[in-house]
Amino acid sequence: MNLRPLLALIPFLLLPAAVASTADAEKRLKVAVNDVLAIAKRSSSGKALAEGLRPVLGKYLSFEAMTRRAVGPGWRQFSPAQQKKATGLFTTLVIRTYSDKFTPGQDPVVEFGKAVTPAAGRVEVPTTVLYQGSRYSVVYRLEQTGGWRITDIVIEGVSLIANYRTQFDSQFKQGGADAVLSALTKSVATP
Repeated sequence: MNLRPLLALIPFLLLPAAVASTADAEKRLKVAVNDVLAIAKRSSSGKALAEGLRPVLGKYLSFEAMTRRAVGPGWRQFSPAQQKKATGLFTTLVIRTYSDKFTPGQDPVVEFGKAVTPAAGRVEVPTTVLYQGSRYSVVYRLEQTGGWRITDIVIEGVSLIANYRTQFDSQFKQGGADAVLSALTKSVATP
């Protein structure tokens, strides 16, 4: 009996689960980015792009985790109804902000770097985006919550979550959950 094929599998069987998980996260992110780029390329307007992105981003981003982190410690003082409303408004705001970064029909080029695992169940994937003649550094932070989901996007060193958290923390300190919801409502209403 030739054991050579079985022996060749041993290194793969000994790989840590983290390596497999990192590869799964990278694969999921690449699918997400390709889905978004396909929608951006075929969209004829910013509104069509935002509408097309909503279901796709809903599959790949954890809007609840993003909203909770953007609000910060004050999140625990939101009622469940306020949390749901904040998540819905923040989702709309993120989708609109994200879709406003694209010119419909343009085709950015995304290069993926080597993923790192800062903690168990978390992966960061650096990318470089070439768009309209400029290069941008974008790091996607993913967490394993019943599957890999994006929980933050860091563009040129600025975290989407940290940026909003600064705003929401100030609003929360001034007027609690109602002040945050009011600010979100105004942001979403403003084109």
